[in-house]
Amino acid sequence: MFGKILIANRGEIACRVIRTARKLGVRTVAVYSDADARALHVEMADEAVHIGPSPVGESYLRGDKIVAAALATGAEAIHPCYGFLSENPGFVDQVTAAGLVFIGPSAASIRAMGLKDAAKRLMETAGVPVVPGYHGEAQEIVLLASKAREIGYPVLIKARAGGGGKGMRRVDHPDDFSEALSGARREAKAAFGDDRVLVEKYVDKPRHVEVQVFGDNFGNAVHLFERDCSAQRRHQKVIEEAPAPGMTPALRKAMTEAAVKAAKAINYSGAGTIEFIVDASEGLKADRFWFMEMNTRLQVEHPVTEMVTGVDLVEWQLRVASGEKLPKTQGEIALSGHAFEARLYAEDAAKGFLPATGTLHHLKFPDAPPGGATMRIETGVRAGDAISPFYDPMIAKLVVHGKDRTAALGALRETLARTEVAGSTVNTAFLAALAADADFAAGDVDTGLIGRHQEALTAIPAPSDETIAAAALAATDAGAPGAAADPWSTLSGYAHFHTLARRIRLRHGEENILARVSARPDGRFQVALEAPHDAVNTHDLRTMPHTARWPGHVTVFEGAVGYTFTVPDPLAKADEAGAASGSLRAPMPGLVKLVRAAAGDAVIKGQPLLILEAMKMEHLIAAPHDGVIAEIAAEGAQVSDGTVLVRFAEDGQG
Repeated sequence: MFGKILIANRGEIACRVIRTARKLGVRTVAVYSDADARALHVEMADEAVHIGPSPVGESYLRGDKIVAAALATGAEAIHPCYGFLSENPGFVDQVTAAGLVFIGPSAASIRAMGLKDAAKRLMETAGVPVVPGYHGEAQEIVLLASKAREIGYPVLIKARAGGGGKGMRRVDHPDDFSEALSGARREAKAAFGDDRVLVEKYVDKPRHVEVQVFGDNFGNAVHLFERDCSAQRRHQKVIEEAPAPGMTPALRKAMTEAAVKAAKAINYSGAGTIEFIVDASEGLKADRFWFMEMNTRLQVEHPVTEMVTGVDLVEWQLRVASGEKLPKTQGEIALSGHAFEARLYAEDAAKGFLPATGTLHHLKFPDAPPGGATMRIETGVRAGDAISPFYDPMIAKLVVHGKDRTAALGALRETLARTEVAGSTVNTAFLAALAADADFAAGDVDTGLIGRHQEALTAIPAPSDETIAAAALAATDAGAPGAAADPWSTLSGYAHFHTLARRIRLRHGEENILARVSARPDGRFQVALEAPHDAVNTHDLRTMPHTARWPGHVTVFEGAVGYTFTVPDPLAKADEAGAASGSLRAPMPGLVKLVRAAAGDAVIKGQPLLILEAMKMEHLIAAPHDGVIAEIAAEGAQVSDGTVLVRFAEDGQG
């Protein structure tokens, strides 16, 4: 076993690798950018090396700096985790040329599977079923459009060099092909440095089922059963589970055998995942699945496999990379129970899952789910940490395991209901709604489920009068953590002969709310809301909903929903100009990738104006109303959150 390894990554996965390394007595070296100087993975590691500025191109994608850090600290091997350089064969070559061990597959294996088109040709030769489509080298638009017509619409355009939904577009009609191809190529070029694509048949009711495989350097390869990752938004996974619901013995046998065959075809060593698309329109059948791609690394969702097999996949990675054989044979690997993983992101589900930033002023996870289920929280952040615009906005992975799917799903719902985050917009309520969705609960899942139910899944009910009253009370010192036991001591101007009320102003969305909070002789508090609510609530601090106070705000937690109220500072002057409807501001920091309008143009509501590239994805910015553009951001401009992108002429507002 290695004595010391360097972890070429950040966030929750770096922390997860450190935990296993520590269990095995292996020392760890972390690397970090400027933005991550005080990150959790830096704190957990035995040593840490600064590798550059915050942008990934100047830090986490600099293989030369990472190799130099490993050599300088005496590390024997480098663990890439996932993302960044994990599937870069050139980086593997750098690592091995320096006399270090890459904890993962060989550069040859990564190259064989790194380009989707070449990988599919290889799989066809190996006898693994492949989805119908065009996987050739020619990239002329006329040829690609012709192939799309031959395949039959709808089709899927996919970047050949990447994954994670980047460079991917569904096209339903020939008239839309050119625009979709341009967008896919731009996104692929930005994310992977390669704008070449392939075109495939879009399956009407697709299930995304993947098989975890593992090989060693002695020619052995096994599978660790399947995961279902069909619950996706924007082609990115949201909730994963193992085993796949409704899986039949015949399909499992065919799929796992194909996965092991694929791994052996490239002499694979280490952890890998074979991703299949399954046509579930007529149930799960052994002849209705096709190879999509292989991820030559550890997957984000690997914990669900660990929960149902009892295997530590990171430990296996370290053992195999250090020269050991696979710890178990195929016959020794068995399924037990059911597991779910929910990805908790800083994002606004109601606004098309727009990534969010902010400081995690309050972060609390439950201790354990009820009913004998088990849980683990995979996170790389703590309360007080900031969600950086430079990296993926994941906060945590909530992983639960139960004796069967029903028990595990109940544990997931309970875990989500007791997870509290304040300081950034998060997707907890969306995850809870998905976990409660009737089709999802029944296991009737496909990759279009979220899209079909998106309006219902992302809808947040207006806060009740009781919730508003709790926010008003929390905005006083009475509702603060550790407030004095004597309620009168929290309200100024105490008097014996009449009840004094404290006026509290709140804002929720666009609504201004006025409340009056007063203390009752019985120790409870009375909260009166003015019109349009006209409600009076009496509260006992011991039975109040959970709340979190943070600078200028109060968040009230009602199950998985966190209602955030602004508490205006009466001494602060409102910035009326910033709220003017005549300007369109950047919803997050990013790069103005493409501008589709110019000053002086008359535009209509919903018309695309520009494309903002942020957090590795493209976001379309459209006109919020009819108007005439007075000013518009320049193509190539780097903007911060709140920067004015478009300013409308005053007489052009609709």
